[in-house]
Amino acid sequence: MGKVYLVGAGPGDEELLSVKARRLFETADVFVYDALVSTEILSMIPEEKKVIYVGKRKGNHVKSQAEIQEILLKETKKGNTVVRLKGGDPFVFGRGGEEALELEKEGVSFEIIPGVTSALAALAYAGIPVTHRDFASSFCVVTAHKRKEKDEEIDYVSLVRMGGTLVFLMGVSVLEEILNGLRMAGMAPDMPAAVVENGTTSTQRCILSTVESLTMEAKKAKIHAPAVIVVGKVCNLAKKLSWTKKRKLGGKKILVTRPRKRNEGLSSRLRSLGAQVIEFPTISLNPIEENEKLDQVLRTKEQRWYVFTSPEGVETFFAWLAERKMDIRHIWKTEDKLAVIGSATACELKKRGFFPDLMPKEYYAKDLGECLASAVKEGERVVLLRAREGSAEILKPLKEKEIPITDIPLYDTTVGGKPWLIRKIEKEFQTGTIDCVTFTSASTVKGFVKSFPGLDYGKIHAVCIGRKTKEEADRFGFLSVFAKEAKIDAVIDRILEI
Repeated sequence: MGKVYLVGAGPGDEELLSVKARRLFETADVFVYDALVSTEILSMIPEEKKVIYVGKRKGNHVKSQAEIQEILLKETKKGNTVVRLKGGDPFVFGRGGEEALELEKEGVSFEIIPGVTSALAALAYAGIPVTHRDFASSFCVVTAHKRKEKDEEIDYVSLVRMGGTLVFLMGVSVLEEILNGLRMAGMAPDMPAAVVENGTTSTQRCILSTVESLTMEAKKAKIHAPAVIVVGKVCNLAKKLSWTKKRKLGGKKILVTRPRKRNEGLSSRLRSLGAQVIEFPTISLNPIEENEKLDQVLRTKEQRWYVFTSPEGVETFFAWLAERKMDIRHIWKTEDKLAVIGSATACELKKRGFFPDLMPKEYYAKDLGECLASAVKEGERVVLLRAREGSAEILKPLKEKEIPITDIPLYDTTVGGKPWLIRKIEKEFQTGTIDCVTFTSASTVKGFVKSFPGLDYGKIHAVCIGRKTKEEADRFGFLSVFAKEAKIDAVIDRILEI
């Protein structure tokens, strides 16, 4: 038997995931997720994992609770580790208790991984503290969603008598009923009230009003679920404490298409500036396992320039050596030299204790080729270590000077992304909730186009790492700009500019 983890995914911001939940993204086999789990968090699930959608919206249940339970049992009987991924916290109106009882009854091992509930997080991101010594010493969280018509009505009299902050979940469709109930129970019409839509995400909105006027204001703003309703004097603090939109990229959602191993720096920097980031690698890199050509070249005695055109090339090359229990002493001669296309590739070499002898000022294949053509001496050979479909521009200057070249492919590039995630992201592009997409190579552009063939690229803002990448984006009609330098820092600067 496998095991089930009932995991709280929080209200949307990926950085609110617990350390334990994040670890399970790498170790679990199957993910069973709800409708309220954000695209940003779903994009973190590795490509090879099995993913099952069991979302529930009011009046639209993809799977019944009994069917969800059956899925969990079926997958655990296969020996799988299953993550039951729920929005917010599984034990705060998430039916986590019901599912845990069923698992216990069936003898299935399980753990509960708490999540940040939207009842607190959405308000915090709106600048509304649920308690404050001057205004409220208690708070009450209420579900406005009835399981059945015969369920008990909300006891508004008791809620008003309590005198603390009131938080209502799943109540947008009955907002008017809630506020009328509070007024009829004796709450002052001018009591501050607010509704926070899509809390902690780039599309978060907060409507501040009163018990008397909030319904009208929410209708005017076309507020919809998911949203949290809060009533109490603490709401007025949002006028001073609202902070999310003050960040440089607050309220922006950015799609990053870089291969997952290279995403961390770009994604974390964007998040630190307030952006919501969806990681959607449109290409994957697959090392060429049996590489006879590389093996033959390394046996030769002639002087060489080892030339790397990407950090992936460096990583793949040294992994290839390690698999064969070879270190650099097996191949290196004192006359051998190293050349790289740019700073990121140089950084990957430095991690292994090597410093390049040559790097062009402009990080393009053409510039690297020209620099090499000037630097390579008679009797030296250039060994290109790169992707199978590498740029031809590096070769032209070398061939013109009749410099010997051995072009060795280290890895293949596969384009395209996860089909189940593509559908979710496609909807976001169609509704205009994604502000821009980043491209760090022509391959990432091609992968994006292959993944989303039906989109109108003329409406999509693209920030490209360099001219060549922009040229590829322009071929498909993107609204594209490129960074002043072919560096991640320059890409971020360009995003901030636009």
